[in-house]
Amino acid sequence: MTVIDSHLHVWDPSRAPYDWLGPALAPIDRAMGLADVRPELRAAGVTGAVLVQAADHDADTAHMLAVAAAHPEVVGVVAWVPLDDPGRARTRLAELRRNPYVVGVRALVHERPDPDWVLRPDVARGLDLLAGAGLPFDYVTSSPEALVHVPELAARHPGLRLVVDHLGKPPVGGGPAERAGWRELIGAAARHPQVHAKVSGLYSATGPLGSWTTEQVRPFVEDALDLFGPGRLMYGGDWPVSVLAGGYARGWAACLELLAPLSPADRAAVLGGTAATFYRIDPALLDAAREAAGLRGGGAAQGARTVSRGTRET
Repeated sequence: MTVIDSHLHVWDPSRAPYDWLGPALAPIDRAMGLADVRPELRAAGVTGAVLVQAADHDADTAHMLAVAAAHPEVVGVVAWVPLDDPGRARTRLAELRRNPYVVGVRALVHERPDPDWVLRPDVARGLDLLAGAGLPFDYVTSSPEALVHVPELAARHPGLRLVVDHLGKPPVGGGPAERAGWRELIGAAARHPQVHAKVSGLYSATGPLGSWTTEQVRPFVEDALDLFGPGRLMYGGDWPVSVLAGGYARGWAACLELLAPLSPADRAAVLGGTAATFYRIDPALLDAAREAAGLRGGGAAQGARTVSRGTRET
């Protein structure tokens, strides 16, 4: 089994500005590099990782691509493109498409003062360019309400593959009414076959990020499996934000427990197969990641299977 973490960040404030960082996020308000998380990736049996943009500028993309070139664990990069400037976007996409690491595009939609920014005509032209380039769009939200835009985006851009980051931030720790509202919104998105979702960043919505429990997260993962199916869901560790929510290992263990009832084939899809297919990851990069992880003999993947079996038995 090839395990792909579809949502991992790296950043270095000395190389690029990250306006949302600050003292309130002290544990991660510094350079966070692949070396910091590598031991946890290896302990989890993660074969490769997709780096996802953390700031809306080219410097962040350049940093991710430099990290990718230096580390065989990286099998893809979700870059930033100025979608609201179609002329610049066209030029930038032409540049990025020449790099085998670039597998998608994201913008910090939830940081925009205009909540309908992603529906603007100039952004629509940028998204059409993205679809024409064959690259998918990561859609990030800070709350479930923004999921209302996903069905409209899917209808407007039928050739654009979309993935909802963090299941659209479901109300983990909330009550039945909040869950029902989230399910209705993400269910409308799931009715469009080109829309996928990431089982990632599922932290408490009612208190400190780390106050979540596996049982609080369970109904949202079960709903997502029901609405999307394993073939349109992908695992993401959301490091280093996960540091604020109990750490990478805690999130990984919860994910394995929640996926334990699935068949081996369905579990393999969520843990790697969906990401490889959705992002159209270069097989050569996957082979290099497997070799770097020592998977020619099946070592790390066997570790992931062993943990999964142990979780299911308990």
